Amino acid sequence: MGKTLDIAIAGAGPAGLAAALYLKRAGHKVRVFERFEQPAPVGSGLILQPTGLTILDDLGLLSAILPLGSRIERLYGADAATGRTVLDVRYSALRGGRFGLAVHRAALFGVLYRAALGEGIAVETGAELETIDNSSEKARLVAVGGKAFGGFDLVVDATGSRSKLKQYAQNSREPRPLPYGAFWASLGWRGEGFDEHALLQRYRRASVMIGVLPIGRAQAGGAPMAAFFWSLKPDDANRMRTAGLGAWKERVTGLWPECAPYVEQIKDFDQLTLARYGHHTLATPAGRRLAVIGDASHSTSPQLGQGANMALLDARALAHAVETTGDVETALSAYVRMRRLHIRFFQALSFAFTPFYQSDSRTLPFIRDRLVATVAKIPPAPQFLAAMVSGTLVDPFGPIGLREVDWNERATAET
Repeated sequence: MGKTLDIAIAGAGPAGLAAALYLKRAGHKVRVFERFEQPAPVGSGLILQPTGLTILDDLGLLSAILPLGSRIERLYGADAATGRTVLDVRYSALRGGRFGLAVHRAALFGVLYRAALGEGIAVETGAELETIDNSSEKARLVAVGGKAFGGFDLVVDATGSRSKLKQYAQNSREPRPLPYGAFWASLGWRGEGFDEHALLQRYRRASVMIGVLPIGRAQAGGAPMAAFFWSLKPDDANRMRTAGLGAWKERVTGLWPECAPYVEQIKDFDQLTLARYGHHTLATPAGRRLAVIGDASHSTSPQLGQGANMALLDARALAHAVETTGDVETALSAYVRMRRLHIRFFQALSFAFTPFYQSDSRTLPFIRDRLVATVAKIPPAPQFLAAMVSGTLVDPFGPIGLREVDWNERATAET
């Protein structure tokens, strides 16, 4: 697209900042709007898969994020009562030297935000956008309180699953709440008995899941950290608080004694953040002068760990669509088409797999522990699981004009 566009990006999370970088570098006028007075990350840790890492490499930011994260080679889960292996996914089951990178959300945010500021991208804070006014030649954004901004040739909604702007997309819908969420905490890393290159989990049927994920450092020079999580129904959170912190700690360590060095760091329930999950996929994540990316477009349980990675892929897809088409309307259609198959496939996988690990069912965890765990050892199941976790079971790169990083070649270059 030869024309310089005026573009508004709502939301300064990974999706919004990545989109801002791509579009600004393509020569467009970009303005980011953030509802908080000071842009900041929300949440604890996440795993950047080969998909998300490839996007960061394309943005020239991979070398900045790698030293902050913890290289993940394996996802392992066991039954808390019997010790039976329930989940064992290894990236090495696939050729190519793939791996995950577990990071604190603050580390990912910091890398992207510093890059955006370095590009001179304007960030308007304290602007909680509520509506889009498309009554004139360009779109105007209206914030809570009535302040208006604009006009813009294109609005990018990256405000997350509770977005108010996605209502302007075609066939918009709200997330369907999932029955289980989780308490999360960022704690100091305690390595004894824990693999610094693995996500480790323990299960009690499908109603309890405890996890420890090494997430590197929130910033350069910081202390190594771990993301600790405990699954539960959000409606049960108050009951847990009423029972008391001591009772909860006793239950955690009763199921997984090695977790004691982590729960000992939790002195108050205020250290735990309650995450609620919902599932939705917009059939058409676009509307008039509007592109919807990231969790505003598609959200689900974090069971497959694809959220931030899908958001980064969305940002690249939108920028590629704008670059390779002749007008905004055509670009939006192209963006939707580029991401449709990958998004729907992984959303369906996540929806299907989540009840095996977070539900009230007794049958599904029985099948998971006896049948699935056995079948998962037989080729090509290990390769299938590794590709699923990597986010590459359906190729996300070709439609958006990219090739995955050659991880073996990169590793050789760094040694």
